[in-house]
Amino acid sequence: MNGKLGIIANCLHGVRDLDALDLIRNAGFEMIFSEEYDPKTVYQIKEKSEKLGLSLDFLHAPYKGVNDFWIPGLAYRNLRNGIYSSIDAASGAGVPVVVCHVSSGWFPPQLCDVGFERFDALVDYAISKNVKVAFENLRKVGNLAAIMERYEKVPEVGFCYDCGHEHCYTETVHFLEFYGDRVLCTHIHDNHGRNYEDYYSDPDEHLMPFDGNLDFADMMKRLKQSPYAGALTLEVVQENEYLKKSHEEFLKIAFERIKRISALG
Repeated sequence: MNGKLGIIANCLHGVRDLDALDLIRNAGFEMIFSEEYDPKTVYQIKEKSEKLGLSLDFLHAPYKGVNDFWIPGLAYRNLRNGIYSSIDAASGAGVPVVVCHVSSGWFPPQLCDVGFERFDALVDYAISKNVKVAFENLRKVGNLAAIMERYEKVPEVGFCYDCGHEHCYTETVHFLEFYGDRVLCTHIHDNHGRNYEDYYSDPDEHLMPFDGNLDFADMMKRLKQSPYAGALTLEVVQENEYLKKSHEEFLKIAFERIKRISALG
């Protein structure tokens, strides 16, 4: 692929996004994404990124409490406000995409009209701010499908392909076959797949690629068959055995791994 190679900005242990940018750029990365959603902070990240030659391609909106979107009442407002702040930050900084979750956990609430109306308002708000929304695959195939079909004819709504989630939550469902033409961004990481001895555990390890058993050659083959030509973006952080390494060593390994992935398929 000819797309840029990127990584999440808060990948370094104990280092905030803004302070990690120099090291990320020095390691060879060309783009980042951030989970920050305070507009002032995002503007600072965007300004410094541009000076370093990094692009800030998308923001990941907050998602804690996303199931409240599907429950009548006012509890959903805290998360809604956070997502709207992420959209505001993206709009103000000229970041084209915000990634959102649809639901959380193996047993989320049932989809309902109240929830759909709230997502309709969210999508309308993003469009009014000239920001695209990319919905990410997690556990519930049907929940994502309902949202993706609802906005099938809305060009500002697309898909965030998370290969690690696909491997450990829904490994027999290849999302690129359904939404390959709507991919706006990627999350690349590894794990050991579904734990069939503890079926409803959370196997989402977010390991460095090739530290688990995800078949990246197959993943890249399918990705290259899609129209997507954008960035490959690592969603890994410095933890476990990588805490023994310097920030520079961790980033060097991360860049070598994503570069290796880009040559597959």
